[in-house]
Amino acid sequence: MKKLAILGSTGSIGMQTLEICRNHPELVVKALAAGSRIDLLESQIREFAPELVCVFKEEAARELAVKVADLPVRIVSGMEGLIETAASSDADILLSAVVGMVGIQPTIAAMKAGKDIALANKETLVTAGHIILPLAKECGARLLPVDSEHSAIFQCLQGNQGNSIAKILLTASGGPFRGKKKEELVNIRPEDALKHPNWSMGAKITIDSSTMVNKGLEVMEACWLFGVKPDQIQVVVQPQSIIHSMVEFEDGAVMAQLGTPDMKLPIQYALYYPERKYLPGKRLDFYDLTEIHFEKPDLQNFPGLALAFDAFCCGGSMPTVYNAANEWAVAQFLQRKIGYLTIAESIQAAMEQHSVKKDPDVEEILVTEKETYEFLNRRYGQGIL
Repeated sequence: MKKLAILGSTGSIGMQTLEICRNHPELVVKALAAGSRIDLLESQIREFAPELVCVFKEEAARELAVKVADLPVRIVSGMEGLIETAASSDADILLSAVVGMVGIQPTIAAMKAGKDIALANKETLVTAGHIILPLAKECGARLLPVDSEHSAIFQCLQGNQGNSIAKILLTASGGPFRGKKKEELVNIRPEDALKHPNWSMGAKITIDSSTMVNKGLEVMEACWLFGVKPDQIQVVVQPQSIIHSMVEFEDGAVMAQLGTPDMKLPIQYALYYPERKYLPGKRLDFYDLTEIHFEKPDLQNFPGLALAFDAFCCGGSMPTVYNAANEWAVAQFLQRKIGYLTIAESIQAAMEQHSVKKDPDVEEILVTEKETYEFLNRRYGQGIL
């Protein structure tokens, strides 16, 4: 039996994790957390019977408590409740699939409580990798990547521990606007950007994929997870999303992990590592596939990726600025308050005005996030189109 706590249970990753739990009764859900979608969360509670559930907004938590008053479950709220959900249950592993820097403090608390971390929350490492990695080592906590690309790299490294990585080849689909020029992107609407050609994901990550910012976040995350420098990471556009990433070793050998674009595989691998379990679903048919295409990323028309390399090389609090500016801009874009191209423009503007803090603690990271939001609100007011 393996006991789980899931942060972000009503999101795409969380729901797919629970689908895996349905197929494997030895996976026991001890705690859940979500930001909203109370009706869905209620149905999850009734099906999986967790002992502890967090809803971030206090009013929504009170609403849920009324709905499940007939069940032996405790409902908590806010950051304090999120930390308690991550750390206080008797779960063996925390799956963190929340969106944003809200995941940092619960992840830290869970590691200190002796839990392994199945990490699908990029922002935790992007903004606080210099805190998380040493703490994981100190606590003996395993960081198990859930992103398909980082899981692929992790899988390629199995049996190769101790061998030097020459290069990580981080694959990208190119998103829905691959091949388009800036002038073609001026009038992009949220509904256009939410149509990913291969993956079914949440709104924020789908927008990030379209701008290549998601790949920029993954570059930073890979540097922390695998102990490589940015110049050891080569982003390769692979439109079919069949090769999920590759590792080149110092002797020139390249290991790749291939599969259908299905997030359940990396989720399940993280939950059961190092064991592999049967996973139902479509398999690759190489006779149907016939060929795989590769392209260079378009940094001119999609500058979000290049800005990520700049942010990580600058270091300190700059990755937090990159991440926070993108979160602000994506939220504004989804509300139709700014145009599509303003997303990357906002990131660049926020980075250019920031005075870097060299080794920020968690409080300074959160202050930097707030300052970035304030700067962008001043700059763009109620948004521009």
